[in-house]
Amino acid sequence: MPRRARIYTEEGLFHILTRGNNKQRVFHDEADFKTYKKIVKQLKEEQPFKLYHYCLMNNHVHLIIETNKLTELSKLMKRINLLYYNHYKRKYGYAGHFWQDRFKSLLIERSEYLLACGLYIERNPVKAKIVNSAEKYQHSSYNYYAYGKEDGLTDQDIYYDEIGYNDKQRQREYRRLLLDKEKGISNIVFKQLFLGTRKFIKQMEDKFKVNNTRLEKGRPKKIK
Repeated sequence: MPRRARIYTEEGLFHILTRGNNKQRVFHDEADFKTYKKIVKQLKEEQPFKLYHYCLMNNHVHLIIETNKLTELSKLMKRINLLYYNHYKRKYGYAGHFWQDRFKSLLIERSEYLLACGLYIERNPVKAKIVNSAEKYQHSSYNYYAYGKEDGLTDQDIYYDEIGYNDKQRQREYRRLLLDKEKGISNIVFKQLFLGTRKFIKQMEDKFKVNNTRLEKGRPKKIK
């Protein structure tokens, strides 16, 4: 079966998923997680992209980023993946295919879908039963939003201000939203190309002359 065409656009919000080959572990210890974060931070300084949410799991990575006219998504992800692979190869004497296929990406509507998508990926460690509460997981952007803990990586979600009148209220509301799955997205299908309202998806299908698959029904409730 031929690969689906990747959507190329200079500016956009993307949910990126990268998996280890055959779902193998890509992070074994704290030093591995630290190295990956260091690489992303380095490339953020070299290339002008925003990282709104992230979650590093044992065998895969979620990044929600915003690119602009000076950012080329494919080259950026290739650079991140190559730099981390080189670290892994040196440390563990690994040889062979490391990442599973190409990275997967969804183009996200510039709306409350961005925050909902962030909540979705930050639930992953609890869903996978790695921890029993999201704040105990140190390799995601959750604590940045829920407790105001700077991590040197996360850029504030452009819709975060809308959920409260001050930092304490927003942090409290974010913690509540993570537990209220009806306020987020219950499942993301990476056979889709676009994530958003029906109107947005139709506009993107017309613009790029492709069909979105497994169209999500409805939209998440407004996060307010």
